[in-house]
Amino acid sequence: MIVKHLLLLLLCLILLTSSAWSADLLSQGLAARKGGKNAEAVKLLGQYLQEHPDAAPARRALAQALNDLGRKTEALEEINKALAAHPQDISLLMTQGNILSGLERRAEAIAVFSQILKKDPKNVEALKERGENLSQEGRFDDALKDLDRAAALAPRDPWLFQKRGMVKFCMGQYPEAVADLSRAIELAPDRGLFYFCRGEIYLYHLHQKDKAAADFQKGCRLESPLCCQELEKMGVTPQEK
Repeated sequence: MIVKHLLLLLLCLILLTSSAWSADLLSQGLAARKGGKNAEAVKLLGQYLQEHPDAAPARRALAQALNDLGRKTEALEEINKALAAHPQDISLLMTQGNILSGLERRAEAIAVFSQILKKDPKNVEALKERGENLSQEGRFDDALKDLDRAAALAPRDPWLFQKRGMVKFCMGQYPEAVADLSRAIELAPDRGLFYFCRGEIYLYHLHQKDKAAADFQKGCRLESPLCCQELEKMGVTPQEK
């Protein structure tokens, strides 16, 4: 009887130790992913998923880590596995759409974001990403509709205004594009890319060289190499920070 109890106790200890080790793998893998240590995240999360293959957060994080490492086809395979177990999970669908977009499989990405928006019509991220992909497909009017809806829902999202500004730029609506980029800068004045985009429109399309140079100076001070390069092309010396 004593031996039987000892064996039972030993078995419980093994199970508890295994469970704790597994949970530790997950927490370490998610922390590595959050810290940008994607190769480490892939290793740790892969080990965790051997024991818990249907764990959606782990599978999603693994897919994102692979995607950031440039292993996009593998990332898509992982997120598809997660969706096979959790087909209605919007966070997984968003990740799938983003990976498809990165693979330039834009029609499929648009279909995924449309699926999300059927479930959640006010999903700002899905509206932004579908709008981005529609614009890449040359469907500017449709893209603008999505981004207008998103702007009404999230009027303080700077990247939304940057995306909409670039769509208007592609449509030849230069003053309107500048207005959106100015709004993006107002909301996030530390983004060098925003100054570069607005400066390009000022320089090449509105022919306002002084305003362009001012934007490139600001962007260059924010360590935007694109802005610094434009100043060099213009023969303008970058200002010190």
